[in-house]
Amino acid sequence: MSKSKAIVIGAGIVGLATARALAVKGYSVQVFERGDKATGASVRNFGMVWPVGQPKGLLYERALRSRNIWEEISKSGAFWIDPVGSLHVAHNEMEWIVLQELYEEFKTDRPVKLLSAKQIAEQTEAVIQKNLLGGLYSADEIIIDPREAIAALPLYLEAKYKIEFYWNRCVSYISDNTVYIGNNEDYEAEIIFICSGTDFETLYPEDFAAYPLTKCKLQMMRVASQPQNWRIGPALCGGLSLIHYNSFKGAPSLPELKAFYEEEMSAYREWGIHVMISQNEAGELTIGDSHEYGNTHDPFDKAFINQLILDYLKKFASLKDLNIIQTWNGIYPKLTNGDTELFFSPEAGVYVLNGLGGAGMTLSFGLAEEIVKGL
Repeated sequence: MSKSKAIVIGAGIVGLATARALAVKGYSVQVFERGDKATGASVRNFGMVWPVGQPKGLLYERALRSRNIWEEISKSGAFWIDPVGSLHVAHNEMEWIVLQELYEEFKTDRPVKLLSAKQIAEQTEAVIQKNLLGGLYSADEIIIDPREAIAALPLYLEAKYKIEFYWNRCVSYISDNTVYIGNNEDYEAEIIFICSGTDFETLYPEDFAAYPLTKCKLQMMRVASQPQNWRIGPALCGGLSLIHYNSFKGAPSLPELKAFYEEEMSAYREWGIHVMISQNEAGELTIGDSHEYGNTHDPFDKAFINQLILDYLKKFASLKDLNIIQTWNGIYPKLTNGDTELFFSPEAGVYVLNGLGGAGMTLSFGLAEEIVKGL
């Protein structure tokens, strides 16, 4: 008996996760990607799989499921991962109060520890000790190299699930469960998923226009491999990250901290800057980032934003080598109404999955399983 056919359009992390979920459910899956590799937000991020940023309940459980799938695939040798966890540090009293409040909130159902300045020094040399009051460590987080992992996943999915990949195929339109590519190619499937990232204009633009979607541009930098194989330990976050993630909103003192940043660090708030550091297998460090919102973005990076990021980095972290070898920007889709994903069907048998914001690496695998299970 032949399998039901499914098509996925887009080979970023959302498309790859959806292809996997469909294959696990028993579909014969084809993936179409307009380029010869993924070049969007899926390869332009920290490589952080970040359950600590997700609020209690469905989203946290989804993040844990996604992390488990990343770990499962990595065991095949497809790509490197590092289960180093994350460390948020406090260098002023308000940040430290918020971290203590978060520890009380998280400690019953998350693997977190409240660390003193001395304990942090024992765990990592990268955090500046001057004025350090303490930090919140979470063991949930893992680091991957997104460029390596997103390139390796298609090969893994081909071998494991017989998923077929068609590169350099831009889908022109869809009609009656048929995908049309140019004038000469068409492919039929019972189910078609569109996972098109920030491309709201090519397929079903009128439908996309009906939803509260915008595009977020972020700037990031990569620092050279650290000398003598020096590692920073856990992924590091300065105090500004405390006002970025929804999971932290339960801290009673967070509004006071936010008001402090608004007054004392207005440029950082204006450009949506909070500073984090991750380290890949080669020892290179990814540093960022900023957040600019709008439907059309200037393709050029702003030097002053990168400088603000580096200036703040130097307030909480000290690296052995700060030689910048790459700078770039990434753009991802984001819903403006607070929803965490966009899922709709513009016509029978066709589904759109999009709008995960900056949490694609963290949530896609778990979300795709939930969506496909519910079909």
